Amino acid sequence: MTASTLGTVLVTGGAGFIGCALSHKLAATAERWVVIDNLHPQVHPSAERPADLHEAAELVVGDVTDAAAWDALLADVRPDVIVHLAAETGTAQSLHAATSHAEANVVGTTEMLDALGRAGQVPAHFVLSSSRAVYGEGQWQREDGTVFEPGQRSHAQFERGEWDFPAAKPLPSRAAVTMPAPTSVYGATKLAQEHILSAWSAAHDAKLTVLRLQNVYGPGQSLINSYTGIVSLFSQLAMDGGTIQVYEDGRIVRDFVFIDDIAESFRAVITAGPAADVSRFDIGSGVGTTILELAQAIAAYHDAPAPVVNGMYRDGDVRHAECSIEDSLAGLDWAPAWDVTRGVAALQEWIAAQRGADVQE
Repeated sequence: MTASTLGTVLVTGGAGFIGCALSHKLAATAERWVVIDNLHPQVHPSAERPADLHEAAELVVGDVTDAAAWDALLADVRPDVIVHLAAETGTAQSLHAATSHAEANVVGTTEMLDALGRAGQVPAHFVLSSSRAVYGEGQWQREDGTVFEPGQRSHAQFERGEWDFPAAKPLPSRAAVTMPAPTSVYGATKLAQEHILSAWSAAHDAKLTVLRLQNVYGPGQSLINSYTGIVSLFSQLAMDGGTIQVYEDGRIVRDFVFIDDIAESFRAVITAGPAADVSRFDIGSGVGTTILELAQAIAAYHDAPAPVVNGMYRDGDVRHAECSIEDSLAGLDWAPAWDVTRGVAALQEWIAAQRGADVQE
């Protein structure tokens, strides 16, 4: 399938951050580009169609957990491709909002599949937006070369200030090698999505591509959602002259990947079509950045006070989340184009523009 021959594409949660960016890549070339989104107030405070959603996209306001909404939608739409973005996000939030995460991420997925069954429809290709959170701590390597899965850091470890696993170093996650072992409710629900879609697709001869995304940031990200977007949160604090607080010892590692690179990865998968019955790809920049490095760069950009490492922690947090993109580079017509320095600068400019627009209004 190429961009010029796209059939009907249905995007769940398609009015959000990634969905809007992707709509500008492909919506105009699809036979139909249909979005179902509940316009969650955590992302869409005005509950209006977002200006960033491409004009060619048909927006259906509805919740993926609502069977009636699905039945009404599928009476009018017969998707060739379903891009499943709809989800509750936020690893920390999920620990005290487990039910809402399970409802949106797990039940929302099963309601979609049940509705397809009632409508007698089998899309040719599912594309799932999964997460690096499915890996948990992933694999670490001891000094003697042995590789092990350390599991979740305990509350007692945090209280002692033991941030790392002793005499070991973390390894980048890689879908073909790293066993998923989520340490958050959010990660567990994303892995459940993978399993559910894999089982259903296999039984119905559909294809499934899973994109395990690292930490996505960039223009278009919600500036009011405190549970997603550490880059935007740090940026707004520094813009106001505040001091960024950094947890643990500052050396928590994340792979920050720019929104345009994320949208390009989805474009590559959708236009090329499925490579196998089930394919899994890690999508990131391929470069790890410590939270302290990120905070220092943002503070310096705004001439804000130097970040403070406060030794605080979040139960269930992962110490090191970085991926290898080797298999993604080989298997997709895709490569990241944005490094974190360029991407963070672009985000600062966008946030400043948004704030200026708010003042004028």
